[in-house]
Amino acid sequence: MHKPAILPAVIERATQRRGGVRVFDTLDPARTAHVVVDLQNGFMAPGAIAEIPTAREIVPAVNRISQALREAGGLVVYVQNTFDAEAIRTWPVFFDHFCSPARRERMIEAFTPGSDGHQIWPGLDVRPEDLKVRKSRFGAFAPGASSLDAILKARGVDTIIVTGTASQVCCESTARDAMMLNYKVFFVADGNATFTDEEHNATLSAMAHTFCDVILSSELVGMIATATAGSEAALA
Repeated sequence: MHKPAILPAVIERATQRRGGVRVFDTLDPARTAHVVVDLQNGFMAPGAIAEIPTAREIVPAVNRISQALREAGGLVVYVQNTFDAEAIRTWPVFFDHFCSPARRERMIEAFTPGSDGHQIWPGLDVRPEDLKVRKSRFGAFAPGASSLDAILKARGVDTIIVTGTASQVCCESTARDAMMLNYKVFFVADGNATFTDEEHNATLSAMAHTFCDVILSSELVGMIATATAGSEAALA
């Protein structure tokens, strides 16, 4: 498991600019979506082409967040990295320059719809009411990457929780763009994973600086519970 840490300089700067590192005091579960990014066999299975072993360790935290948010009336969305013919045709910069020919072929094979690598990791608690959304770029909110933004806006969602892998690639890209689209974003420090603590914590620091509320899963589940209790009290 990663040892989450935000750079002291970022903590100091955030405190000067807004009074502290944390950003949001409350959330409305009914207007919140838990966006689970790329927790698929191709990234998580031992020996997989894009294996990130630490990603297996965050599954319990991801499942706890999903359960808490579902019970509070929120939405859970599993985003799947997808390398179909359209992605390959429209994104040659990545496929031609950031992969060797051999890796390119293995990555395409792993993340083609219908392949085992494309499937969601079996340890995740996926329920019938949860959504699955395919994306063809690192960030789910990049133009043309997926239907996620339209789905969330149609449901009145204004807040997202980001968990998944890899912290500094697809998770960070998704979180940055979400904030640019005016979503409130929670980035879960122990619910995202990548190869090393150094890479993970660099992302936490960048997210905390300007883009997201960086939060532990236990704190986030507590916020959801508090919001639910408040709503129940108001109806009593």
